[in-house]
Amino acid sequence: MNPREVADYLIENPDFFVEHAELLGTIRLSNPHGKAAVSLQERQMEMLRDKNKQLERRLAELLRYGHENDSISTKFNRWTTRVIGQRDPYALPATISGGLCEVFDVPHAALRVWDVDEAYRQADFARHVGEEVRIFAHSLDAPYCGANSGFAAAQWLGAANSASATSGAAGGASAERGVQSVALLALRDPQAGPDAPAFGLLVMGSPDARRFHDGMATDFLTQIGVLASAALSRLLPN
Repeated sequence: MNPREVADYLIENPDFFVEHAELLGTIRLSNPHGKAAVSLQERQMEMLRDKNKQLERRLAELLRYGHENDSISTKFNRWTTRVIGQRDPYALPATISGGLCEVFDVPHAALRVWDVDEAYRQADFARHVGEEVRIFAHSLDAPYCGANSGFAAAQWLGAANSASATSGAAGGASAERGVQSVALLALRDPQAGPDAPAFGLLVMGSPDARRFHDGMATDFLTQIGVLASAALSRLLPN
């Protein structure tokens, strides 16, 4: 019999070792850890211990993810409260970007909006945005996370010093030069549907190349974009 036939026989005859219990103590198996041969029972115990260790590592990983999600959820609620509580439309963009820096420990954040109501067109957050940036924002159907490969929007992060509330920048003119990774979120009027053209772009940046990386989960970033869009939509013409 070849090994496959032996295995098939034992699978098809589960009572074999019940009827031949004496074999359990006499069969010797090689130890994968390089020790002397062990009995079948000892080998089974080793396999169970290894499996338990794997399950423990998996459980610890799931618990870590759970704690991280709870922490992010708490921060998201704090940020949401700030945004909803801001009644001054002129201060709203700074509340959104500044809150991301303070609540989520994002090193740099800024945003721009365009085609706003006449009353807001002289505000810093409504400064001119090139057609290239607008086209890029329109093309985003999900948050972009990855390396800062010279995005024009990343220059907004260094457009003002850290005391500038309207731009939401932190770190002054050196910010953009030190940004290694970015998250870019298109702003769309939630009342116009998911295919609506973007009316703005929110950018977050970090000197850590792994802070925003391709493949990272974007669920909370998507929620941030939706809430920011809903809040900023009051700046659009009626």
